[in-house]
Amino acid sequence: MTFDRSPPLAFGPVTRRTFLGAAGAAGASLLIGRSGEAFAAETAQAGGTLTMAIWPDPSALVCAFTTSDQVLLASSKMSEGLVAYGYDFQPQPRLATAWTLAPDGLSATFTLRKGVKWHDGADFTSADVAFSFMQLLKPNHPRGRGTFANLTAVETPDAFTAIMRFSKPSPMAMNALSAFESPILPKHIYENGDPLRNPANNAPIGTGPFKFVEWQRGSHIALERFPGYWSEKRPYLDRIVMRVINDAGSRAAALETGEILMAGPNPVPYSELARFRANAKFEVETRGEELLQHAQAIQVNLRNPDLAKLEVRQAILQSINREAMARAVWYQSGKPATSPIPYQAGDLRLANPPAYPFDPKKAEALLDAAGYPRGPDKMRMKLRLDWIPLGEANLRGAEFVKQSLQRVGIDVTIRSSDLPTYMKLIYTDYDFDLNLFLYAPIFDPSMGLQRFYWSKAARVGSPFVNASGYASPAMDKILEEAAVETNPAKRKGLFHDFQKLAMTDLPLLPLLDLDYTCILSKRVHDVMAMPEGIRGSFADVWLSA
Repeated sequence: MTFDRSPPLAFGPVTRRTFLGAAGAAGASLLIGRSGEAFAAETAQAGGTLTMAIWPDPSALVCAFTTSDQVLLASSKMSEGLVAYGYDFQPQPRLATAWTLAPDGLSATFTLRKGVKWHDGADFTSADVAFSFMQLLKPNHPRGRGTFANLTAVETPDAFTAIMRFSKPSPMAMNALSAFESPILPKHIYENGDPLRNPANNAPIGTGPFKFVEWQRGSHIALERFPGYWSEKRPYLDRIVMRVINDAGSRAAALETGEILMAGPNPVPYSELARFRANAKFEVETRGEELLQHAQAIQVNLRNPDLAKLEVRQAILQSINREAMARAVWYQSGKPATSPIPYQAGDLRLANPPAYPFDPKKAEALLDAAGYPRGPDKMRMKLRLDWIPLGEANLRGAEFVKQSLQRVGIDVTIRSSDLPTYMKLIYTDYDFDLNLFLYAPIFDPSMGLQRFYWSKAARVGSPFVNASGYASPAMDKILEEAAVETNPAKRKGLFHDFQKLAMTDLPLLPLLDLDYTCILSKRVHDVMAMPEGIRGSFADVWLSA
């Protein structure tokens, strides 16, 4: 079965009818609603251990305080959101079973699921919802201050009702209620002390289908079926073991020998995908990325006086052959980017933003005009290039960028770090020049992209936000208006304005829109039943013999 991969273009608040309609539809099909593939319950088999790869070792196991993909992968099995989103991007019940959005968009009332237990046996109530949003997610999630900027309170008239109050309509908040974006955490575990240092971040207590067993750093993470899960027949699996396998060759070998049954995203060198596609034992999936979407860009540190000059940033972008980069680095699993919003976004993406086609001669002319002639060594300036240490493709990308810039006289030194060091250099110390990184635009740009361009998103130590030092009142105004605009056409127009300004100011240099892959043994079923894919709860996942 095929799926429409384009996100909805009518961005705006989820209406009362849409909310209640989605709730009813999901309730009619097993409260753990499905979208996409038809599911034949009689074929599902209970039991078994799903062994999968994860890399590198995550920094934590709760995604309330980070957007790291490795953390999302683990956290989503143990924690839940109020809703999940189907392939149609409409909400489906999880910890909330029904919801109503006020006509003015200033409140949303959620009816919570009864009988839900935390993994330590305590009851889940509306107090957990209020505490999670107001004390944990809004102040601490990397996107929280933007996504929930207009959330002023969460009222709890009873144990199973939570009412969100907004100072302004917040369409993006209504798109941010799933487990991978806004996991609900237990108040009784987090209410005392610094939540960022809570031991439960490394040994989660959630309401999800699987509960934490152990984490042997550098080796594996083990989860087991939670017998008290609110859906009696789920999960099907007895156990999930996530093995830390940092080397792509070792992951490929582990898949082929059956030591692991699935791995993603991008588990093997792109040059090897054809071999796995030809192997009847495997499925190579590109689904399961629709909610996040993926792109690669260079984040520019505008504190560097050389990089503060727009002509230099323009020259850098025009010196990189992005079509060749897609071929050489990503084996055509990517397309040249023309804006921060990727091609998967349909006509939300601006058709003709300011363009910087590959043109080394133009790049050299820009550098000359900016006051950077070639010196005796043929170089114009020296820059450091950091790269996010999440796979060999990123290192190859850094090497490609270095070679491209060297040709126009920019002497580049690649700096390689482990993930904790990289995070500190970029997001705490701001000690970088160019940062080649991956980001998830997400199907709502206010959630996925505002954090890199909004001046108020910058926060020392908060990963994957505005680390460039970019501050533009005009950009802030566009983003803040888009975050509260309820008219879909007007909101799309604001996102078009955002792209025009983003591609004019260039605090980020968009390089590629990426298609991620996941490799699964054909013994593994229903991972892609929801667009969360490998970042889903796995409540529905089962193994055949």
